[in-house]
Amino acid sequence: MDMGLKSKIALVTGSTKGIGKAIALELAREGVHVLINGRNNDDVERTVAEIQLEFPGTRPQNAAADLTDEQQREAIFAKFPHVDILVNSMGIYEIMSYDDADDTVWEKYIRTNVLAANNLIKFYMPSMLRSEYGRIIFIASEEAVMPSGQMPQYCVTKSMLLSLSKSMSKLTRGTEVTVNTILPGPTLSEKVQQIIESIDPNEGETFEDKEKDFMTKNLPQSEIQRFIRPAEIGRLAAFICSPMASAFKGSPIRMDGGMVPTIF
Repeated sequence: MDMGLKSKIALVTGSTKGIGKAIALELAREGVHVLINGRNNDDVERTVAEIQLEFPGTRPQNAAADLTDEQQREAIFAKFPHVDILVNSMGIYEIMSYDDADDTVWEKYIRTNVLAANNLIKFYMPSMLRSEYGRIIFIASEEAVMPSGQMPQYCVTKSMLLSLSKSMSKLTRGTEVTVNTILPGPTLSEKVQQIIESIDPNEGETFEDKEKDFMTKNLPQSEIQRFIRPAEIGRLAAFICSPMASAFKGSPIRMDGGMVPTIF
């Protein structure tokens, strides 16, 4: 299906791996010129080359930067003064008890998971409004609405994104600019796959069997009983970025595999 996104420009933060990379790939599949972001320049260059090879009709570019750093952020703004699509996928997480999360930890999580995205919106939204088209997406988590208690410093920042999305959406009233949040459930990132393989190193067992065993023991509330694949989230994000999704405004869009037990 043609999403009507050909030749749009998209900045996808944290797009050298995981959900961010999957979103960048799906946007490129739709003809979008993606700006690849990550802290490691070599990783960014590899991803740009991969996308260029797979989708030669697009022009992926290197947007390597630590977006928590003001000077590096300003350099990105100077290099790419306008984008049609902004996907805030960059984020950090780790299992941590509440007692271990001191002020330094809280400040790091808020700066990385919230303030970096907020600064990007503050810069790019005005030009979207002037051009009368734009898409802004936050990548949150089911933990934003159903905290497990295992990483409070992460859950709080993801909940903050829901509020920020709704507040920013109010500023787009009557325009073709939208601001929305996708809430993925447990997703098979590279890091998650490594964890599962380390828990069950049995070489005679397929990864699918290890995955099923892990889900049964650790995430029985999941209705799909597998990890969501990043490409699934990528396809959803591509649709939300399209002109066909203009009625989504300030919406929290769940792709949680049935993890959240409530009807709304």
